[in-house]
Amino acid sequence: MTSRGSQVEQRKVVVWGTGNVGRPSVRAVVADPGLELVGVVVSNPDKEGKDAAELCELSEPTGVLATRDVDAVLSLQPDAVVYTATGDTRPDDALADVLRCLRAGADVVSTSIYPLIHPGSTPPEMKAEVEAACAEGGASVWVSGIDPGFGADLLAPVVVGACVSVDKVVVREVFNYATYHAPHAVKDLVGFGMPMDQTPPMLWPTVPTMVWGGVLKVLAETLGVELDEVDEIIERRPLERTVELPIGTFEAGTQGAFRLQVRGLVGGEEKIVMDHVTRIDDECAPDWPVPPEQSMGCHQVLVTGDPDVALTLTAEDADGDRNVGGIAMSAGRIVHALHAVADAPNRIITAMDVPLVPGKGLLK
Repeated sequence: MTSRGSQVEQRKVVVWGTGNVGRPSVRAVVADPGLELVGVVVSNPDKEGKDAAELCELSEPTGVLATRDVDAVLSLQPDAVVYTATGDTRPDDALADVLRCLRAGADVVSTSIYPLIHPGSTPPEMKAEVEAACAEGGASVWVSGIDPGFGADLLAPVVVGACVSVDKVVVREVFNYATYHAPHAVKDLVGFGMPMDQTPPMLWPTVPTMVWGGVLKVLAETLGVELDEVDEIIERRPLERTVELPIGTFEAGTQGAFRLQVRGLVGGEEKIVMDHVTRIDDECAPDWPVPPEQSMGCHQVLVTGDPDVALTLTAEDADGDRNVGGIAMSAGRIVHALHAVADAPNRIITAMDVPLVPGKGLLK
């Protein structure tokens, strides 16, 4: 276990990536008085040499210029790296990047590498490689976000802990991806606009369990529940009309909604469920769960027990975009936990290794 968090007043932080998660991550580092932004890594040559403020919607220059030179950034000996580059379409490269940071002695927090969410579910060869890198660098790695992430590993345990008794817990995300600023992910990864006789990669068998099964198991372990089985249910619905959106045209008859459930079973009964309902058009699949007041989206913790509880979380940016707001909370969750991650064991960690993060110093 290291104690780097207590050795310095400010932790030196690099943010790797300036996409949907990277931009609010940079802003979160700048806003946190206990963190110092020392580097920003980009892959796009058009971004290289630009101040992080220009890339990440900050009003004041940071003095930190984006670079593609990873060696130069790691030579600054950062205490931590916030790794937000995509792992969905480049899993091997993303893992190699993270290993490089860990071996250099930097803690890594990330939203990108789902197999590291629950170390007990990490493929053995990957786990051995990651934990060897952690030991070599004296560093820790934590993968989280909002879904999969703190909806299950933070909010759900708090709600359950306030109940008299509990029979079932559902952690649900319900969203319309019309404003999700990642056309490749929307179309090619999760399949909106794809013919119904083709299955998008995110909905291939076992993939939902790979993505959401880890955080389900983290929640089960937090609650002391021994699961007999984890299974998945995947459903898709076609668009009944053609939809024109800024990210493209989605034709009638192509995929307009999907619902996936990753279920933790005990004695054949659902006990913990990760429920993900996603649309590209609010009129598609009207019989599936919808957000309160037909809003753009929300995250929920739903408890059946004594009493029945429904906790709904919404987040919006200044323009009222809940996709952007939810992603910003993913970034804030991992960035502001860096102080706690510094004192965690040098291995793959989970939310059970991270104490409550109250956001000290963020309220201005």
